[in-house]
Amino acid sequence: MDVSQPAVLSAADSLALRYGAAAPPAGPWNEHISLLLSHRSVRGYRQDALPAGTLETLIAAAQSAATSSNLQTWSVIVVSDPDKRAALAKVAANQKHIEQCPLFLVWVADLSRNQRLGAEEGLTLEVIPYQETFLVAAIDAALAAQNATVAAESLGLSCVYIGALRNNPPEVARIVGLPPGAFGVFGMCVGYASAVGATEVKPRLPQDVVIHYEVYDSTGESAHRKAYDGLLESFSARHGMAMDTWTKRVIHRMGKLAALSGRERMVAALNAMGFGLK
Repeated sequence: MDVSQPAVLSAADSLALRYGAAAPPAGPWNEHISLLLSHRSVRGYRQDALPAGTLETLIAAAQSAATSSNLQTWSVIVVSDPDKRAALAKVAANQKHIEQCPLFLVWVADLSRNQRLGAEEGLTLEVIPYQETFLVAAIDAALAAQNATVAAESLGLSCVYIGALRNNPPEVARIVGLPPGAFGVFGMCVGYASAVGATEVKPRLPQDVVIHYEVYDSTGESAHRKAYDGLLESFSARHGMAMDTWTKRVIHRMGKLAALSGRERMVAALNAMGFGLK
């Protein structure tokens, strides 16, 4: 099938979609930046198969991301088996698009490969158990996955990250057969957006909230937040979302420990999976 290419918008239009009235003035611009600003999470997919070689192209893009000290501490699991997909969807609070999309990936912070290297060389890699090393692996996986996302979107595909796989890391490890020292950081759906899955660009906080010059400065943050609440409330109303403002979303997601859905036990889970964090 023909691969549909994403629309290329002007700088002004792209910025207006992302920021509304708080959009900064347009600066240097090109098609790549337009693509980045057009990102949106998609949770509904057509059943169309992806063109041959799509996976390999996405992974080539992923492997071209930065990786700390060239340690390459990530892997990816392609999950096609319907039963495994159903089990992963159950872990992720029954997100049905995991079963629906033509390509589902589990991105893995993978220290096991380097552990095996050390064992084969008869060496103990002393930094493996430290939190810094785990953080490096998780960041490596995230950078790789984001490169793959941008590559997919450049081909007219859509994606959504599935962070809810972290609700039960040991169960995810069991389903996809991860060795000790490997952790499923998140999943990713990839495919062509369905009519119901297609969404508009979600507004982000004004740049004045996230940019700081020389020192951190939260002056004016409350006023900017209230303005952003109004912008997101309109977006939420168009999409039937209950948590309509950003303030409500943050409180809902961070106000009660129950919102972590089991992830508050992450350190214990990771240590049980062979990380032994220090």
